[in-house]
Amino acid sequence: MSDNTVTDLADLGSIAETPAAPAAPAAPLREKEIDAQGRSYATGRRKDAVARVWIKPGTGKVTVNGRDQSVYFARPTLRLVLNQPFQVADREGQYDVIATVKGGGLSGQAGAVKHGISQALTKYEPALRSAVKAAGFLTRDPRVVERKKYGRAKARRSFQFSKR
Repeated sequence: MSDNTVTDLADLGSIAETPAAPAAPAAPLREKEIDAQGRSYATGRRKDAVARVWIKPGTGKVTVNGRDQSVYFARPTLRLVLNQPFQVADREGQYDVIATVKGGGLSGQAGAVKHGISQALTKYEPALRSAVKAAGFLTRDPRVVERKKYGRAKARRSFQFSKR
């Protein structure tokens, strides 16, 4: 205990240089979650859309509701949104994605599939969780449409005021 006594900053530097006890190997805290077919499943949500997503090793083919992603999401920006988790994890073209989406519009559905892909990717490869989480893809976006209130034209807009 006396050899670790600190009297000034120089002593602190010498203590920091002494090797500590060997650390355990950095194993992922979570286990790999795979079903009998070798796929990983997750649910993604955004606005009113809910996506059920399965990923498995493959060539990068993305199928949404039985159709190819380029047919279902015709806008290139929506396809870009789908591929973001793979770009962040540096796994482009390595996984096949099968997704079924219900509810909401195309933008919400693309966000839901992205959320589902991110969740499923971290279940398949738990080591990628930190990278995907740092990009903010594991958090469900809580923004939803505000409800219309009684006595109002829309959620917040009042009816036009008439003095006479």
